[in-house]
Amino acid sequence: MTRPEAVGLALSFLARLITGAQGHWYGCPPKAEQRIYFANHQSHFDWVLIWASLPRDLRAQTRPIAARDYWTATKLKHWITREVFNAVYVSRVRTEDEDPLEPLAEALRNGDSLVIFPEGTRGNKGDPAAFKAGLFHLAEQFPDVQLIPTWIDNVQRVMPKGEVVPVPILCSVTFGAPMQLARDEDKRTFLTRARDAVVALRSVAA
Repeated sequence: MTRPEAVGLALSFLARLITGAQGHWYGCPPKAEQRIYFANHQSHFDWVLIWASLPRDLRAQTRPIAARDYWTATKLKHWITREVFNAVYVSRVRTEDEDPLEPLAEALRNGDSLVIFPEGTRGNKGDPAAFKAGLFHLAEQFPDVQLIPTWIDNVQRVMPKGEVVPVPILCSVTFGAPMQLARDEDKRTFLTRARDAVVALRSVAA
């Protein structure tokens, strides 16, 4: 076993120890299909919790999206995100000659699955903010990739925005039924439907 694999198992164990969380698959089984898991976002712990909730054989092909400026700011953050989680780095500062979705599209073209947070930033309220357009454009470009709505419950109390030390709290991750961009569906309608699919899982998780 390599060092990154060992660290990954340790982090998965730690995440489950702190939160007691396991994945609840209500709309689809955990299966080795190419997917985009899109979820509400309230904590840096979100993608660790989703990753830990996946079966071990799915983790190797499932990559979180990480803000390049934050997750490469120190050698430790960079090593963990690069070597353990195989994160896809994205820039939060747009330039005219850079397509912010290109790193995600490249990962999908290579057959990887992704974990993304369509709000674009962490919120501190119960309801997710409006989804940004990235999920719509990925759904357009990759119609065969399953879109899996995902609700993360209670994690904001484990590591709220601004905190760095997790607090033991029970959490859950609920995976819903796959959805797709409908024929001729416009961006606003699709993004609203996608957000509603995530929020609807809150009652399932309760």
